Amino acid sequence: MFDTLLIANRGEIACRVIRTARRLGLRTVAVYSDADAGARHVAEADVAVRIGPAPARESYLKADAILAAAAETGAQAIHPGYGFLSENADFAEACGQAGITFVGPPPSAIRAMGGKSEAKALMAAAGVPLVPGYHEADQDPVRLAAEAAQIGFPVLIKASAGGGGKGMRVVERAEEFADQLAGAKREASSSFGDDRVLIERYLARPRHVEIQVFADSHGHCVYLFERDCSIQRRHQKVVEEAPAPGLDPAIRKAMGEAAVAAAQAIGYVGAGTVEFLLDADGRFYFMEMNTRLQVEHPVTEAITGLDLVDWQLQVAAGGELPLAQDDLAINGAAIEVRLYAEDPQAGFLPQTGRLAHLALPEAPPHVRIDSGVRQGDAISVHYDPMIAKLIVWDRDRPAAVQRLRRALDQARIAGLATNLDFLRAIAHHPAFAAAELDTGFIGRHAADLLPPPAPASADEVALAGLGLVLGRRRDRTTPWGLADGWRLNDEAVEMLRLADGDTEIPVAVRYHRHGGLAVTTPDGPVEVSGALRDGELTARLGDRTMRATIVVTGERVAVLRDGAGRVFGIVDPLAHAGEDAAAADRLTAPMPGRVIAVLVESGAKVTKGQPLIVLEAMKMEHTVAAPADGTVTSLPFAAGDQVDEGVALIGFEAA
Repeated sequence: MFDTLLIANRGEIACRVIRTARRLGLRTVAVYSDADAGARHVAEADVAVRIGPAPARESYLKADAILAAAAETGAQAIHPGYGFLSENADFAEACGQAGITFVGPPPSAIRAMGGKSEAKALMAAAGVPLVPGYHEADQDPVRLAAEAAQIGFPVLIKASAGGGGKGMRVVERAEEFADQLAGAKREASSSFGDDRVLIERYLARPRHVEIQVFADSHGHCVYLFERDCSIQRRHQKVVEEAPAPGLDPAIRKAMGEAAVAAAQAIGYVGAGTVEFLLDADGRFYFMEMNTRLQVEHPVTEAITGLDLVDWQLQVAAGGELPLAQDDLAINGAAIEVRLYAEDPQAGFLPQTGRLAHLALPEAPPHVRIDSGVRQGDAISVHYDPMIAKLIVWDRDRPAAVQRLRRALDQARIAGLATNLDFLRAIAHHPAFAAAELDTGFIGRHAADLLPPPAPASADEVALAGLGLVLGRRRDRTTPWGLADGWRLNDEAVEMLRLADGDTEIPVAVRYHRHGGLAVTTPDGPVEVSGALRDGELTARLGDRTMRATIVVTGERVAVLRDGAGRVFGIVDPLAHAGEDAAAADRLTAPMPGRVIAVLVESGAKVTKGQPLIVLEAMKMEHTVAAPADGTVTSLPFAAGDQVDEGVALIGFEAA
């Protein structure tokens, strides 16, 4: 085994690899961009080396900078994590030429599976079943449209070089094909530098089941069972679990053996994942092979009791697999969810900003948190907005579901919008408990999972008011912190104004002469008392006692309790008197990004919902549409321009 390992990645996977390397007694080297100088993975490594500016293409995707860091620190091996250079055959080859061990498969195996079309041809030759489709080299749009018509709609357009749902489009009708093809090619080119696509029959309600395989350089290959990743949004996994609920043991064995055959067909070494679509009749079809460790590998670790990074390092050092197929067994059930900084109520728009509060449950071995951020860290526009992976394990699936619900209820995050409430809705949904899983789960249950925001409850208003008042009392550095509401021969009343979305809520806080408080809520006045310590509020509302976390950031106060959060604005009536009245007639950038397509001309008459401009941010495309019927009055930006958050993208005048 080598003694110094460089991790060519960032965030939670870098921290996760460092954890195993430290247990094995290895010296670890982190690399970082300017945006990550204070990041968690940098703090946890033994040595850290700067490799460039914030954009990934100028840092984490620069193979020469990473190899120079390895040479500088004496690293004998490089673990690529996932994403970035993890499936880059040229990088793996360059590591070998530099005398550095690449902790991953040989370059030939990466190349064999790097193009989906070429990979499918290899799998067909190996006898692995395929979804009917077009996988040829001819990319003429006319030919692609003709092939799609021959396959029969709906079809799925997929980036040949891609993954993670990028460059992927479902096309329901022939007349939509040209626009969807253009968008898929654009996104594929931006994400992978390769705009080639393939077309497949779209299976309406399949399950997405993948097999974890592991091979060594001595001819041994095993499968470590399966993961069900059917709950997806925009073809990106939201919930993953192992083993797949209700999977017939005979199908498990057949899929596992097919995955091993796929790995052996390309001379695979290391950790890999063979992904399949499984229909209701038990027929499965090869989708793709990921030649790296997967984001969802912790659920496999949970049910097998193995450390897959440890296995990776042993195999990379030339060792044999620690166990044979007959030695492997499934123990219990595990579920993983991905906590993201994104706003489900705004089309899952990624969020940037600072994590003002981050408290996630930890109760090994039942709960595991893999994260690359800490409270106070910023979610940057430059990288994936993942906050953490939350993994639970228990004796069987019903117990694991209950464990997941409890863990999500205990999680508390403030500072920016997240998908926490959305994940809670999935975990508590009866269809999830019943394991009614397929790739259409979220779309089918969208009304339950994404209900319209409910108005703030009286309890939430009272807790926010009490938290603000107690927080001011604790701040003895200001005159407000010394105030206790005392008035000669009278009771003082303090007026607060909270904003719940567009609704302003006046809150009267009355200071009783005997020392108590009363807060006027939408349901009327309620007697309150409590104590606030380090943001944790213990409150008594009438005859009820409850606890909540209160987080005040700028002009907002968050009330976090029972896994749910409510963020109120703190209204200063004088603060916005001079705002530009024309702001309502401008369509602004929801986040920093790059304009990749302008779909209208200045002066154009448009209808509500009509796409106007396409913005690329956080590796995804976001289409800005007309909020109403009206006229485009100006277009300040062209395709290729970089824009900041909040700038006016389009001048717009409503009809």
